[in-house]
Amino acid sequence: MRTGTVYTETVVHAAPERFSADAPYQVVIVELADGTRVVGRSSGERVAIGDRVAEAAQHGNIPTFQKLQEPL
Repeated sequence: MRTGTVYTETVVHAAPERFSADAPYQVVIVELADGTRVVGRSSGERVAIGDRVAEAAQHGNIPTFQKLQEPL
C-alpha cells in the first residue's frame, strides 16, 4: 500500500467522454515518501492539499487514494 501527501488537487466537472458518467470527480497528485509524484483520483471523500492519503484501489489503471485518519 503506497502512502503519501496530497501535493495538489482539482475537481473535474467537464470530463472526457470516457469518464463523463463519473463527473464530478476529484483528481489528485500525491507525493510519495521517496519524492515521486503520482496522479490519481480520490476515493469519494474530498481531500485537500497536505492531507495524508493511502492508495485504496485502482480505477482501471488509475490509482485511487483515500484520506488517512491521523492518530489522536
